[in-house]
This record gives sequence, C-alpha cells and structure tokens, in this order.
Amino acid sequence: MQQYQRINFFSMKHWITFILVLINFSLSAKARERIVYDLKFGIIKSGEAVMVINDTTYNGNKAINYHLKGHTTGFMGRLYRLNDIYESTVDAQTYLPYRALRNVKEQNYRYFNEAFFFHDKDSVYSEKSGGVIVPHNLTDFLTVFFYFIKRDLIYEIDKGNIVVLPTWHGDDYKDVKIKFIGFEQIKSKMGLVDCYVLSPVVDKGRVLKRSDGLKFYISKDDKIPIQLDFETKLGTLSAVMVSYKINGKEQIKE
Repeated sequence: MQQYQRINFFSMKHWITFILVLINFSLSAKARERIVYDLKFGIIKSGEAVMVINDTTYNGNKAINYHLKGHTTGFMGRLYRLNDIYESTVDAQTYLPYRALRNVKEQNYRYFNEAFFFHDKDSVYSEKSGGVIVPHNLTDFLTVFFYFIKRDLIYEIDKGNIVVLPTWHGDDYKDVKIKFIGFEQIKSKMGLVDCYVLSPVVDKGRVLKRSDGLKFYISKDDKIPIQLDFETKLGTLSAVMVSYKINGKEQIKE
C-alpha cells in the first residue's frame, strides 16, 4: 500500500468556512439543481448559500459540476467579511474529481488555486505547487459527502462506525473521517424529511463543542443536504435549506 504524509490542514476555520460557503450564485438556464441555504446562528440570519449542480462533460466524458459561492450578511458580514467560491467537476459514474477550484476572500485574506486530478496515475497537478503523488481514489473537499452517498458507502457501515476518505483541499490532502450517526427526521421547508446523519470527526479545538459536533443531514430520497449543524461553545450555527429547484422548477411547496 502506498504511504503518504498526513497533514493537519482541516482546521476548525476550514469547517466553519465549509458551512458559510453554501451561498448565492447566478443560475444559468442549463442548471440541473439549485439549492439555497440560509445561514443562522440561533434565529439570527448570518449569511446565504447556493449550491448549483450541472450535468456537463469533461474531456469528452460525462461529468457533474458542483459550484458553491458564499457570503456573510448583516452583523456577521460586518464582523467577518466572507465571499468564497468552491467549484469541482467530477466523473458522473465514479464521483471522483477531475478538477477542483478554490477562490477565497475572507477579510483581507486571499487564496486561489486550481487542481487537476489524474486517477490513473494517482497524482494531482496543482497550479500553486505543481505535481504531487496522492492516495488512490482521492476525493475533494467540496464533493466528499456526495461521493460518500452516491457510492453507497452509507450501506457498508453500521451505526457508529467510521469511513476514512483521502480528500484534497486547497493545495494538500488528508484523511477525512466520516461517522454515520444514524437516521433522523428533520422539519424543513419540504416538510418532514427522513435523513442520514453524518458527522466528520475533527479535533475539538477552541470553537467546536465536541469532536463530532458537525452534523450533516442528507435526505434519504434525493441525497441532498437538507441541513448542516455546527455545535459551537456559544450555540449552534446552522445552514438551513430554503429553496430547491430542479431545471428551474421549485420543489419546495410553501
């Protein structure tokens, strides 16, 4: 088995950013799915999020493009300005990435990188640092949970067990540990939705209340994120789905 260095780049800041960057994208007529989220700290809206998912092609192969753009609003926008873009193109059958882009604007911080994946050679070319040998079946930060669901890994584990997936983010990679908590029914704009509850296992750090304090609620039927909860020491930060369109038609009935 190929050995590789494990680098601790999945800090709490990255997970906070992941929740914040589910945000505001101008939809084209070709978009297959568009999911809008409100970011809330308690009852206070702190940001907005939109995920847009398109069928596409990449080098002649059928592919799926995921695009997330996020910004903070209101008091949170004044306290912490964030306007981030994450984009990934994945193979339509394997859900492994062909390319991944990260364009971050947070306060005065700027970061941009685009990476290209060559799974037949277990390598990645990063515009920031060049070529690197990576683990087999490397996923990426934006689509790791879609990979987890679409490849039916949920059925291979029992409650409480952990799946480990090597994952690319920014300009590096690390094992992401995903714990299957179980099933839960979530009250949402779509009514009561039966969901898988997944939790990435991370270091507790200064902000997170506990190591499994991140929870992703993925609908069993549509396999889409209905809600994301981030349990901090100050309370729960949530990204709540408020709109879901397929080919321009709203799926949520008010």
